[in-house]
Amino acid sequence: MSGADSLIHVKSDGDKINIICHKEEQMQMVIRKMTNPDCIFEGYEEWDEKEDKKWILTFRILDEYEKYPDYN
Repeated sequence: MSGADSLIHVKSDGDKINIICHKEEQMQMVIRKMTNPDCIFEGYEEWDEKEDKKWILTFRILDEYEKYPDYN
C-alpha cells in the first residue's frame, strides 16, 4: 500500500490512541507497528457498512506501573 491507499486517521487523548483504518488490510499492519511493550492493542470497532466500512482501532500507552518487569 502506498499513497492514498495507506491513509489512516489518528486521534490521541491522554493514554488512548484511536486509529481509523479505511481498508481491512491496514488493520494488521497498524496493529503490528503500534504494539510494543509500552503500547497495547485494546480492541476495535466496525463503523458503517459495505464500501464505506471503517475500523477504529484502540491502543493504550502503559504507564510505568503497568509495564511488565524485565527479567535477567
